[in-house]
Amino acid sequence: MTTLIDVLREEHRNIEKLLYVLEQELSVFDHRERPDFDTLRAIIDYFEEYPARCHHPKEDMMVDILKARDPALAASIGDMESDHREEADRLLELARTIESVRTGSDLSRDSVVEVVRDFIAHERRHIALEEGELFPAALRALSPSDWASIDARMGDTRDPLFNGTIEQKFRSLADKILQWERENEDDRQHALAPAKS
Repeated sequence: MTTLIDVLREEHRNIEKLLYVLEQELSVFDHRERPDFDTLRAIIDYFEEYPARCHHPKEDMMVDILKARDPALAASIGDMESDHREEADRLLELARTIESVRTGSDLSRDSVVEVVRDFIAHERRHIALEEGELFPAALRALSPSDWASIDARMGDTRDPLFNGTIEQKFRSLADKILQWERENEDDRQHALAPAKS
């Protein structure tokens, strides 16, 4: 069932949007300005609520089934579950670092930048590994009943930010993402417009 893979890929695209906003806030911080702490807290909350509780468990179930179906293939893609646990640790470190900056703790700018960049880089590497290794392996090895089992065990958990019904606490983050997408579209339109003589 490729529907679940399509959903996971869409969730990866949504996570990339959040990583971009995180980069934007890091840029503000790099310019010695005050980042938007509400936006940063919303990003952290989102990662705690959706990827950690819904997105990763779906992938972990795929890995478990893959291990049973084709252990050698599963071993070749690495330890996804461990990677997800490490991501949770990085998210906790990110949350602590952002809170320290918000409360005025004496952290060096370099250490803050390192924590944020490490989180972003790990997320991107992890997504690339899943897209390039896990998903193709799962598509080859899992049966239609395996896909149905994953769907049934996950239930109808809805994305609190990207599902059309945005939870209130994520409203300003959704607005920021929409603004960024509009600005990018404007930039694309300007780049495509013919030059005036």
